[in-house]
Amino acid sequence: MRPIRRRPLSFLLGFLVLAAAVLGLAGPAAAHDAAESSSPAQGASVPVPPEQVSVTFSNKPLGIGASVSVKDASGTEWADGQVQIVDNVASQKLRPGAPAGAYTVSWRVVSSDSHPIEGTFGFTAAAAAAGTAPATGPTAAANVPGMGTAEPGATAEPSAPADSGEPFQWSIVIFAAVAVGLLVALAVIAKRRLSAGEEPDAG
Repeated sequence: MRPIRRRPLSFLLGFLVLAAAVLGLAGPAAAHDAAESSSPAQGASVPVPPEQVSVTFSNKPLGIGASVSVKDASGTEWADGQVQIVDNVASQKLRPGAPAGAYTVSWRVVSSDSHPIEGTFGFTAAAAAAGTAPATGPTAAANVPGMGTAEPGATAEPSAPADSGEPFQWSIVIFAAVAVGLLVALAVIAKRRLSAGEEPDAG
């Protein structure tokens, strides 16, 4: 009779091994794409505003829902045209005539696993860019996503952009589901063992 009663324990051990394997595989899969660097780098000081800004990601973002805003200290929008995505780099051109001063770049893309991620970084320009500056005042950026061949700028050493968004980690949900499954399995095994213990021994 003892070999029969050991079967629930073997089942439980097998379930634990399977759950550990599932969690091990789900961990890397739950890690969404992330921003690795920006150009200009976060907090960089450049001679003049660059012709474009860019963000490099750990994987290629989807060409849907991408937007990049580039505003100066007065709140004027300098982004011009569509966001260009080439490989794992999202780039945004700037309008000519951008003034000297501090700039804030806010970006948002849809990562390769279909989850939106966003973040911001800033840089400072020592002098105004060449070209005729348009009338001042906040203007709307063209946030239409698209594909292109523009290459990222290289005005400063790349560094991790500030405030890059971290999506929700689904590994927590998977872990909770496995824990519930373990509790249910333990309850079933305990019930069976109690039922087996109540049965009279065969003469």
